[in-house]
Amino acid sequence: MPDHVIVTNDLKKIYTMGQMEVHALDGVSFEINRGEVVAIMGPSGSGKSTLMNLLGCLDRPTSGNYLLDGEEVHSLDDDELADIRNRKVGFVFQSFNLLPRATALANVELPMRYAGVDKKERIQRASAALDAVGLGDRMDHKPTELSGGQQQRVAVARALVNNPAILMADEPTGNLDSKSGKEIMELLLELNRKNGTTLIIVTHDQNVASQTRRTIRLRDGLIEEDK
Repeated sequence: MPDHVIVTNDLKKIYTMGQMEVHALDGVSFEINRGEVVAIMGPSGSGKSTLMNLLGCLDRPTSGNYLLDGEEVHSLDDDELADIRNRKVGFVFQSFNLLPRATALANVELPMRYAGVDKKERIQRASAALDAVGLGDRMDHKPTELSGGQQQRVAVARALVNNPAILMADEPTGNLDSKSGKEIMELLLELNRKNGTTLIIVTHDQNVASQTRRTIRLRDGLIEEDK
């Protein structure tokens, strides 16, 4: 297995809006090692959301190269992009993105349904993932029956259930009170320590970034600082 789980080389993303070209990313190169915990920061319009979309295989660059876990991503078509996203990336969003009518267990099963995992194994793995985030006794609860912090724990379990190469968290504490936010950060860092999960956190919160080992700061589509 390569030591670098992410390698980007001169990534550019240009959006055309009418007659205008917007250079959202203007040539970004960096590497992230397996098991690293990295924060991506930057003001509004700096390119951090665009970068997250590229790293998470939600979009492809206009030019440049991107290797995810040894696989070339930049030249994939939409179906191949969806496949590598489901196999290699787990997402945790600020708004939880849970199915409101489904139980916690059914929500966590979802990525495995897309991956074609049989029902017995799905239930087994989803139960283990909910146990791992401290919700073993809430498996049959629907999102409306859970607190914000518990809903985010379900989202973390769902993100981890396919054993992704990277876990991408977009403002994971943004919709939570400070106590729940602290617990979610502790949970993510604990999962990194125990499982070696590579963790990439997009955040504007300096307190969240200070808990990571490395911060990549973007400004105007370029890396301003990486340390």
